[in-house]
Amino acid sequence: MLRCAGLCTCEVDDVELALSQIQTQLSEKIELLENTVGVIVCHMEFVDSGALRHVAENLPFDVAGITTTAQAVNDALGEMMLSVFVMTSDTVRFKAGMAESVAEDIEGPLRAAVDRAGEGEASAETGLVLAFPPMHPGKYGDLFADAWGKILPGVPVFGSLSVNDYPDLSGGKSIFRGEALSAGHSFILCYGDVNPRFLIATRPSDDRVSHKGEITRSTANVVHEINGRSAREYLKGVGFTGVGFSTEEETSSGSFWFIPFLVNQRCSSDYDGVPVVRGLDTITKEGSAIFGGRMDEGAVFTLMSMTTEDVGNETATKLQSVRDMPSARGGIVNGVLAFSCVVRHMIFMHKKNRLGELDRAKEALADAPFMVGYAGGELCPTSAKEGAHVNRYHEYSLVALVL
Repeated sequence: MLRCAGLCTCEVDDVELALSQIQTQLSEKIELLENTVGVIVCHMEFVDSGALRHVAENLPFDVAGITTTAQAVNDALGEMMLSVFVMTSDTVRFKAGMAESVAEDIEGPLRAAVDRAGEGEASAETGLVLAFPPMHPGKYGDLFADAWGKILPGVPVFGSLSVNDYPDLSGGKSIFRGEALSAGHSFILCYGDVNPRFLIATRPSDDRVSHKGEITRSTANVVHEINGRSAREYLKGVGFTGVGFSTEEETSSGSFWFIPFLVNQRCSSDYDGVPVVRGLDTITKEGSAIFGGRMDEGAVFTLMSMTTEDVGNETATKLQSVRDMPSARGGIVNGVLAFSCVVRHMIFMHKKNRLGELDRAKEALADAPFMVGYAGGELCPTSAKEGAHVNRYHEYSLVALVL
């Protein structure tokens, strides 16, 4: 049996009141079983005020998670908020930990942290990893999915990169217990019969797509040529304008983020037929394009548009399908943990209701304990082959773990 509950507080400055509110909800909403852990998300102000540390250090279980720009649980939604998604079970076991820095190497420090946290547990019994990497300069998202694939092959990995509400989204932190580190990578290892199921909301209907292209030369997440032309020349030709397209200088612009690239990585060795979405971050002085995730040579892509209506409807439709996903054990859904790309939040920023997507999510998930937070990039399996999950890094997407 696995039970879940979403707790929250909006009290930033009075750390005792913040803790009291979380403790009261914990006692009212859920009876803790033998094994318990929490996923924690909060606005950066809770880190700065000390409220995060005070809450985390006084809970009767470990927590791991990220800073975020906005969040929702059953009782509330908001930007200036701290939330805890509690998971408790007599049969599923939890171990949480953190690699203090993955700024240089990812796999080595992460493997060592996993070994420390999972001491006494058989890695073969790992049924799920909840991963909370940092959004760190020079570390594109696929590197974290790849590292987990080497450390725990075939185990499903779900989670979110940290994010902050700075204009360039930098400054987010990964959280473990009371610590919040900008280069840290926290995680929760779940052992036993977890039975996770996953949902991904990625794109509007196919009639909303525009230009198509093929990546003809690339290195990791850097695209040098598209359709045989420099990335800058191709993008200028399909309507990208502004700084970086008329000069020879390197530039990064937030305006790039609002044009998703739907990518079919058909040449990847682990290609499973499911496309992923990527965002353009920087145009280099040489005319190459740097993306947030891997862009393989031979991959084909389509440029998409994304509106508030697209995001709201897609989120509602995908999360409403949770109601049709009863537990494989014959019971109701025990809980839902979801992360949505922060750009989906930004699309709503100039609307009267800047939390429009969270409103739709809260309505769709009203029948189950849940928590939704905004992400600096999303980790979620797209499929499973011969019992081994194909873990992917996503952007512009909403991903959901159904327990």
